[in-house]
Amino acid sequence: MRFPLADWIDGHLDCRHNLGSSGMIGTITHPEPTAREVAHASEAELIARLAEEVGVARERLFLTPGATEANAWVTIFHARRRGARAPVARVRFPEYPPLTDGARWAGFLVRPRAERADLALVSQPRNPEGTLWSRSEFDTWSSGARAVLVDETFRLFAGTPSLARRGRRGVWTTGSFTKFFAGDDVRVGFVVAPPEAAADFARFHGIVTDELPPHSVASASRILDEGPALPAHVRRVFEHHRAILARARPRGAEIRAPVYFDRVPDGDALARRCLRASVLVSPGSFFGDRRGVRITLTRRTFSRDLAAYLRVASGGR
Repeated sequence: MRFPLADWIDGHLDCRHNLGSSGMIGTITHPEPTAREVAHASEAELIARLAEEVGVARERLFLTPGATEANAWVTIFHARRRGARAPVARVRFPEYPPLTDGARWAGFLVRPRAERADLALVSQPRNPEGTLWSRSEFDTWSSGARAVLVDETFRLFAGTPSLARRGRRGVWTTGSFTKFFAGDDVRVGFVVAPPEAAADFARFHGIVTDELPPHSVASASRILDEGPALPAHVRRVFEHHRAILARARPRGAEIRAPVYFDRVPDGDALARRCLRASVLVSPGSFFGDRRGVRITLTRRTFSRDLAAYLRVASGGR
């Protein structure tokens, strides 16, 4: 068992219509490194290249085995007790469950309406809603938090700069190769620490992290070698599917990531009805809000998968 959302998706992959998987795996393929590239893989070079892409000093960027580990380590880093009280984490639901579940396991009290918080947790673009906050909305929501952890796993779909570029005090970002580049097998993620915390986090990172496998490092570097061609291809697929969704849900908010939270009175009940029709969607309760289901836009069969979902959602089969 990993976590409930992943178990739900992986446990129902035999459904004819998959609107559960949120990455591009199965839709695109990423390039593979040669044996020579693996033998000469360099973490230092990969860090430098990622730092340039994100737009930050390389001393602020730290490699991890994935975004899950990146989020967990930042959360644990901030979980140190402040006196006798438990630390408080601010979250706006619905939200990606590992962010909130990880905070609870680390000892945080998760409080959606906390005026003051030791850590604010948010995905940008949002998972499961797919929306992207404006800078002013982000600043207003994060005000009063000592630190902010921003999961930017879907950022490349939106084509927007990382929030880490601003160098704002207390803002941490994470990313990975998993979703956008179909890199489930690459196993490379990263943390970008704010300038004032980079040296302190480097010591912590050295304790919890070993060197990444050379094949993972070489795979990530090989993906970056593709330049703009691969990202352009991924965005074409995403934009095509986003247009299909917009026609089906014309009054919905503009999405900037390949996920959408379809608001319904009881998302868990709808998800179970969908399963009976061999349609896989994710219940809203996994994201802390039962009033919806998450559907994803990554698979090439999205058009007919969405049509099958809409038939169930409207009461048909």
